[in-house]
Amino acid sequence: MAEIIKEYAEAIFMLAAECGKEKHTLSELERIDSVFKATPEYLELLSSPGIPQSERLSAVESAFGGSLSERVVSFVQLLCERRRVSDFSQCVDEYRKLLEQKEATVTATVTSAVELTDSERKALKIKLYKISGKNVSLDCRVDADILGGVVVELEGRVMDGSLRHRLQELKEVINK
Repeated sequence: MAEIIKEYAEAIFMLAAECGKEKHTLSELERIDSVFKATPEYLELLSSPGIPQSERLSAVESAFGGSLSERVVSFVQLLCERRRVSDFSQCVDEYRKLLEQKEATVTATVTSAVELTDSERKALKIKLYKISGKNVSLDCRVDADILGGVVVELEGRVMDGSLRHRLQELKEVINK
């Protein structure tokens, strides 16, 4: 059951991400969640198999249609159709986790032989974002002993692109 909730949360998250509205969508989901928690009988009405589906979908549209985005209203309607609206609060929790993961920032320690320019820092941040999937802040250090290139430490991984490292590898190949 928890897996299906994650799938629903991921689906609405992807829709929100397509238009850059992840935070706004969370806000709207939380508004609906607070309504459901304040009036549990409304959630029971939307979950009731005794009420025709068309009436339940109309109830969602009339309650939220004018004030919330179409994607969020459609999401609630989908949960009604699939008889999952009682899991709405859990979907919101999973959505919140996805947003927190997306916004997570990690720090990369970058050691270079010379001070990095602003454009080099920006390019490195973009590359590290692609590797980690997280926003990256840089802790830049200068160490002339690496001779050239950079050494990056990110989330316990070390990516050594220094000239010193390459020369050491070359030396090992020659000594074999």
